[in-house]
Amino acid sequence: MIAFVFPGQGSQYAGMGKDLAENFGQAKLVFEEANDVLGIDLSKLCFEGPEDELKLTANTQPAIVATSIAALRVLQSETGLVPDFVAGHSLGEYAALVCAGGLSFADAVQTVRKRGTFMQDAVPVGVGTMAAIIGLDAPVVDEVCAEVASGDVVAPANYNSPGQIVIAGHIAAVERAMALAKERGAKRALPLPVSAPFHCSLMEPAARQLDEVLAGVSVETLACPVVSNVEASANSDAKAVRELLVKQVYSPVRWEESVSAMSDEGVDRFVEIGPGKVLSGLIKRIVKGVSLQNMGKVEDLKGF
Repeated sequence: MIAFVFPGQGSQYAGMGKDLAENFGQAKLVFEEANDVLGIDLSKLCFEGPEDELKLTANTQPAIVATSIAALRVLQSETGLVPDFVAGHSLGEYAALVCAGGLSFADAVQTVRKRGTFMQDAVPVGVGTMAAIIGLDAPVVDEVCAEVASGDVVAPANYNSPGQIVIAGHIAAVERAMALAKERGAKRALPLPVSAPFHCSLMEPAARQLDEVLAGVSVETLACPVVSNVEASANSDAKAVRELLVKQVYSPVRWEESVSAMSDEGVDRFVEIGPGKVLSGLIKRIVKGVSLQNMGKVEDLKGF
C-alpha cells in the first residue's frame, strides 16, 4: 500500500518548484492559479526568494502548498500512482486534503495564507518560541514541560519521531524546559529559528479566526483516508475535516503515531511530495523496512 505525505514549514527553499514549472505545463498552471487567487507573485517568491521573505509564515505556508501540489500533479500525470492514504505534517495536511479531493487547491492556498497570518499575529514577536528536544522519550518530555510551566505555557508541539520532540510556549518556560530536559538526559535541546510558538495553547486566538475562514470553505468527499495530525488516525469523513484543521493549530502534531498508524494499516511505501526530505528522514526512524521516495524536483521522477 502507498501513502503520499506532504511536508510542513521548514522545508521551504528559494528555487523550489522552478524546474517543475519550467518543464511541465500542469505545474506551471498550479503556480499561476496560486498567483491569481492570492494576488501576489507567489511563483517568483518560490523560484527566486528572497529567503527572508519566503520564511515569513504568511508566505511560507502557501508557497509550500503550491510547490507540493505542483509536484503532485506532475507525479500523477507521469506515473498514474494513486495513494491508499495521505497525510501531511502540520501545514502539509492542507496539501494532503487537496490530494484527497477534500479541498480545492484555490481554497487551500488562500486558507493557509490566512492561517499563516493568524498564527503569526496570535503571539507578539519575542513572547513565544519553540525548541527541539533530542534523545528523550515522549512521557519524559511531557513531564518536563508540566514541571517547569509555573503558570506559563510550555508543551510538546510536534511528536516527530522516536527521540525527536519539539516543544512550544512562552520563551522563559521553553528555556526552563530545555535546561531540565538536559538534566534528565536529553542529548540536545536546540532553540528553533521560528517566529511564533506553533501547535500549543497560545495559538487558540488563531484557531478561532481560522474557524471563521473554514466556515466559508466547502469540503468535498474524500477519495482516500487522510491521517490527521490531531487524531493520528485515518479520517474518511468530510464533515470532520474543518474541526480537525481548527484543532490542529493549537494541538501537537502526532507525526510518529500517524506514520505508525499507516504502517499498521499495511502501508509499506511512502512518497514524500513537495520541497525537501524532512519527512523521509523522520519516517526512516519511525518504521523500518519501508520504501521511501521523494518527489520535489524533475530529477526525482527517475525513481518512479
